[in-house]
Amino acid sequence: MNLLTPEIRAALLANMLARRNAQAQGEREPDPVPVVRFFNPLGAATWLATELDEDDILFGLADLGLGCPELGSFSLRELQSLRLPFGLGIERDILFDTALPISAYVAAARQAGSILGAEKQLRERAVAEGDG
Repeated sequence: MNLLTPEIRAALLANMLARRNAQAQGEREPDPVPVVRFFNPLGAATWLATELDEDDILFGLADLGLGCPELGSFSLRELQSLRLPFGLGIERDILFDTALPISAYVAAARQAGSILGAEKQLRERAVAEGDG
């Protein structure tokens, strides 16, 4: 599976440029909405990406399923090259859609200990508030 469509790639690059422009202008950096979600179909590893630089390095929230999700950089090439049992690889969640900024996922993931737990918390909160 190609992990990035041209539209997703363009959105990730646009977020990177917006952050760089804010830094250059001395303005507050944007709090972008995650553009894409990747996952291990055989485990708990999950990644939410907000940016992509020229070297195919993604930025976002990474969770290898070990209880310590981190905000940082990860390699698109490495995600694409991972080979899992049964001929599987890392996949893109084609149904992923969110209006929440990455900061909401970071806070919830740190509290829950995982992106999967954070997503559950955020869904439950939305239902309780009548937004889900």
